[in-house]
Amino acid sequence: MSDRQFFELQGRTIEFAAEGKGPALALVVDQGADLDALATLSHLVSQADFRIVRIQTHNAEDVFDILDHLDIASAWIGGHGRGGVTARAAAAAHHERVNGVLLLGVEAHATALPEGIPVLVVQASDDDVTPPANGEALQNSAPGLVSIVTVEGAGHRFPETHAGETAWAIEDYLDWD
Repeated sequence: MSDRQFFELQGRTIEFAAEGKGPALALVVDQGADLDALATLSHLVSQADFRIVRIQTHNAEDVFDILDHLDIASAWIGGHGRGGVTARAAAAAHHERVNGVLLLGVEAHATALPEGIPVLVVQASDDDVTPPANGEALQNSAPGLVSIVTVEGAGHRFPETHAGETAWAIEDYLDWD
């Protein structure tokens, strides 16, 4: 697994971890969660020859500051729960550098999705924080661009408790394996 790193920029410290090689996926952890919350999922997905960057932030600009620091020109941008809100804001601000958006659960109120960018929603059937209805509403707002995979029997922490199923859904959608 990857080691935590710290990047200092304009008086703030951004914590991140990166592993793997190949096309990039930046994942923002959920508000209140530790950077390690997505470690197992990240490790599993990185085994499919992709570079996974986990970021602990609530600032959309931090996502691209880290990608710039790592010399990554474009990436899929995603996040879990409130991390998905940050990912959506980052994607909207820098849509020209975003290959797609990955939302691990969908918050009800967030920045609109950038037009024309594909979105994968992986959600849990028993999530009471970001319920499946939120993902379905997002899909209805952008038919043809938003795809949904539901992890049955899982709750809000599904990227941790069902990391294998979640990784498989991501790899299958992006055809990374």
